[in-house]
Amino acid sequence: MSDTISEMLFETKALRMAPADTPFWYTSGMLGPFYINTHFLIENEAAAGEVLKRIEKAVLADKLTAPEEIFDMMLAYYNKNGTFKKTIDILTDMASKLEFDYISGGERRDYFFSMLPAYLLGKPHLTIYKDMSFVYNEDLTKTGFVPEDLKGKKALHIADLVTEASSYERAWIPVIRGLGSEITDTLAVVNRCQNGEEVLNKLGVALHCATAINKDLFDEAESNGTITSEQKELVFKFLKSPSDYMSEFIKNHPSFIDEQIAMGGKNEERARLAIEKGFV
Repeated sequence: MSDTISEMLFETKALRMAPADTPFWYTSGMLGPFYINTHFLIENEAAAGEVLKRIEKAVLADKLTAPEEIFDMMLAYYNKNGTFKKTIDILTDMASKLEFDYISGGERRDYFFSMLPAYLLGKPHLTIYKDMSFVYNEDLTKTGFVPEDLKGKKALHIADLVTEASSYERAWIPVIRGLGSEITDTLAVVNRCQNGEEVLNKLGVALHCATAINKDLFDEAESNGTITSEQKELVFKFLKSPSDYMSEFIKNHPSFIDEQIAMGGKNEERARLAIEKGFV
């Protein structure tokens, strides 16, 4: 069993490397040599997908009772899966060193990582939905309520992944501060190191992360045999300049975009988006 977040990301395929000649499409229309789905840490891709479906169903059915139902799922995985338990225990230990009155998490993937630390530390949990509505649970084993305000309280938001912190800027921080609460810290499983920390700092929020997508992570992965030196070299090229990485790949594979368009579906959508944004 792996002991660090970075090892567990590879073990559960939450962090997946692409073949050298077939990089991953990102939703931005960029190409990259790796893909990260932090919520796979719950067990694997299949389990994570099933949990997301059950979260969507619970939220659609009743937002007030959804947090209790979602928490029950998370607790069951915590009790049965060593990888997920280790991940949560790492986050809980990190959270215990910060000052806050309650923990918040945003729809949907944050819930994988925000609810259990709240429960283990005996703190309330604020469940924030995409439409910026919310439910507050003093105890996640009991039905929550919609508070008028949470003045005088301090929140710690726990997220699965920080990329550019757009969800924080758009929804999570405005909801927390709109309730009269203070937020000065946030905790994430992974910092993707794509300007999110800088955005949060400007908003007065310090980012604490269990691991980061940086040189150290991939050096560690190579040293323990998880990735090859060739894969690491591609990653370093991407981390240095995503645009240069993509330009070089397209130059060396001139038929790639046309082939992706011919495939249809999401491949075609991403290829056309890349053209539209001038990446190609």
